Amino acid sequence: MTSVKKRLGKLRQNLIERGLDGIFVAHPKNRYYLSGFDGSAGYLLITQEDAIVATDFRYIEEVKVVAPDYRVFRITGSTLDWFPRLIAEVDLNRLGFEAEGVTFNLYRKLSQGLKKVRPQLEFVPVEGLVESLRVIKEPEEIKLITEAAEITDKAFEYIEGIIHPGMTEKEVAWELEKFHREQGSQPLPFEIIVASGPNAALPHARPSRRQIGSGEPVVIDMGARVGGYGSDLSRTLCLGEPDKTFKKVYDIVLRAQLSAIDSIREGMSGEEADNLARRVIEEAGYAEAFGHSLGHGVGLAPHEAPRLSRNSAESLSAGMVFTIEPGIYLVGWGGVRIEDLVLMTEDGVKVLSKGRK
Repeated sequence: MTSVKKRLGKLRQNLIERGLDGIFVAHPKNRYYLSGFDGSAGYLLITQEDAIVATDFRYIEEVKVVAPDYRVFRITGSTLDWFPRLIAEVDLNRLGFEAEGVTFNLYRKLSQGLKKVRPQLEFVPVEGLVESLRVIKEPEEIKLITEAAEITDKAFEYIEGIIHPGMTEKEVAWELEKFHREQGSQPLPFEIIVASGPNAALPHARPSRRQIGSGEPVVIDMGARVGGYGSDLSRTLCLGEPDKTFKKVYDIVLRAQLSAIDSIREGMSGEEADNLARRVIEEAGYAEAFGHSLGHGVGLAPHEAPRLSRNSAESLSAGMVFTIEPGIYLVGWGGVRIEDLVLMTEDGVKVLSKGRK
């Protein structure tokens, strides 16, 4: 049985549990996960009996190849034209749609279209229906994520060998992006972060023309993408002799990360996992300097479930892939973040990224 058929089977069971006859899938990542089709335009309509890809002329033949478990519906005209024709082909009473994947404008058009052919049909917003399937990675997904992590590990080793004071953040970011693509990465899952000196105090700083100086922190955050699946790695460098603050802060962040890696267990909540690292940083007196969560899931999207944060009740289960990335950020000085990608197993977490710390 193919992965697509297995995923459709699980989704259909979820539909039954939610009391839905079908679901309209608009989120591109969910569409790809359920069908294998990642063109720029298209939707899925899935019921207990049918699975349809709705797309336009540009992708008809592609869908036939990459999504053989689906039949193709050709989109022509406006939404008010094609959507009623699509709905008329299936028997539905309650149709779910992705609340986070459908804009208000699209919802308005879809609702108007439904009134033409199925005025009594209940159009129900749902959240997390497909994402709940994506959170547990299949062996094939883990393999792709691991391959992406290996590319990023190589990229870090490469940049360590050429980075030097006087290079700008943008120059370093470009060297990294070019290396990732040359090693086989698809378009990167997110913009590479290279933040030096005071810029390193900004967790999501964008590379600038600032020249990197000696003895200051340089935060690098990057990822590759293979087969649609991403990796995520952060390291903090210091070119030249680090000052006392760097040595102190780096040691605290590393201890916090290793504490979480060593102690996270299946069944823990995201909040409990977050606390393992946060406690180390708080006890060192830097509670206010660690303002983001400990980690997030990684897969088709660079940020997805689960969330490892102070208010996350999500339970960690074997098969989840997520980051462990504590950090300390000091305005005016800079920051330190150390991030690894891990796989949750029955025996604890397995670190997938290998870049030197």
